[in-house]
Amino acid sequence: MRLFVALVPPEDVLAEVERAVQGRRDEWPHLRWVSPELWHVTLAFLGNVDEELLPGLRTLLARTAAGHEAREVSFAGAGAFPSAGRASVFWVGVRGPEEGRGRPVFARLAGSIAAGVEKLGVPQDRKRFHPHLTLARCRERTDLRDLVDGMAVFAGRTWRADAVHLMRSHLGRTVRYESLAAWPLGG
Repeated sequence: MRLFVALVPPEDVLAEVERAVQGRRDEWPHLRWVSPELWHVTLAFLGNVDEELLPGLRTLLARTAAGHEAREVSFAGAGAFPSAGRASVFWVGVRGPEEGRGRPVFARLAGSIAAGVEKLGVPQDRKRFHPHLTLARCRERTDLRDLVDGMAVFAGRTWRADAVHLMRSHLGRTVRYESLAAWPLGG
């Protein structure tokens, strides 16, 4: 099974982001815009996971979620990976109370999940965690500086990120995500 761990924002918050990018879709038709039904904030990408690891994964995620607080966050600003001038991904950021030493919101949670799943035998990419909502992808590196600049002032309303979801990707002609289970943050 192809799995990832994510925060799933409320529908009304996602609708606000959708309104903010609606006109930009027409201005940037060569981008592959992600369907709003697929929008989420990835905490850990697990890739293909053997079904036999699911019980341990569920236990790990329940314990990890219980040890981290729910947070009031919002979508704000915009950016691109790896850079706006040579982008492959366009995103809006997640803002909230900063965790010690200037780390982004949910960095400690994402790190705990990554360390735990590695112990279960699921290798993790240890790139610096940057919470975001992917809005579009580029087939080839593209200069998205104008798009990023145009969305830089976006500031959505606050929402409560209060649960961690274990998500399954169903790939094919159309992509679909399924929440297999969710655990509340803070127990």
